[in-house]
Amino acid sequence: MRIEIEQAISLLRSGNVVGVPTETVYGLAACLDQPKAIEKIFELKNRPKINPLIIHLSTIDQIFKYTHTIPVGFEELAKNFWPGPLTCILPVNDTVPSIARAGLPTAGFRIPDHSLTRQIIESTGPLVMPSANVSGRPSATRPDHIEQDFGMNFPILDGGECKKGVESTILLYNENRWNIVRFGAISSEQFTPILGYQPHFLEKGKNAKPLSPGQLFKHYAPKATLHLTENLDEEFPCMLGFIERNYKHAKRVFVLGSLSDPEDVAKNLYHFLRKLDEEKIDAAWIDMNFPKEGLWETIAERLTRAAQQ
Repeated sequence: MRIEIEQAISLLRSGNVVGVPTETVYGLAACLDQPKAIEKIFELKNRPKINPLIIHLSTIDQIFKYTHTIPVGFEELAKNFWPGPLTCILPVNDTVPSIARAGLPTAGFRIPDHSLTRQIIESTGPLVMPSANVSGRPSATRPDHIEQDFGMNFPILDGGECKKGVESTILLYNENRWNIVRFGAISSEQFTPILGYQPHFLEKGKNAKPLSPGQLFKHYAPKATLHLTENLDEEFPCMLGFIERNYKHAKRVFVLGSLSDPEDVAKNLYHFLRKLDEEKIDAAWIDMNFPKEGLWETIAERLTRAAQQ
């Protein structure tokens, strides 16, 4: 059910959950000061309550109500990447409901680069907003993706197709440096001019609770079984690949985009993973013969996670 922004604001203020666009992916939004609505998000997504949510702000000033410590380099990161697809995990006080932060002493914050979303937050206050999909499935980058998961009557503010198509990059300050805890739309190399170093990926311990969204093992996965390959000489019933390649041994090909344009590939990624299920394809092979730096690193990570059995 497509709604106008005034309806979205009214529903959120009344304690409802609404599908809201951002530049990364669509989110299931609830007001931060509505714990029952936040609880509803976990129920809708079938999301484990150990998996914390991200708090979305409209201005950086809002952050100081919730955090008591600002790590070195945060202000530079915010100045250069907000509004945008960066989430910073910060220590918080008790004004952040425990359910939103999964009982952790920290929470993730970001300012989305979408005018409709910031306009809503200006009226409602901060929103928690995980991706608008059933947990473990490909994220929603178009309104119809939300309808696939939650039905035609679910309220959605239509902001068109998401510009980035993959989630925000999440940084955590640990041992006197910023580390990546989720790859995203900003590559690790882009932080170097700002921080003076390239953040490393900080992997979650095997039995540790997630510190941020996206740390649970299998994620972003369609129902179809995915196979990752760099050998293109075999016969494949279905292949996800690139416009430059001739997949002469594949019976069906989905073109993710060009090897010269990782931004377009990222934008299309979840749409085509969902397309496999729409067309009831049981198995697909993915051409992994592409660079593994920059945004390609995020694309490779998403595909590897989606292919986990």
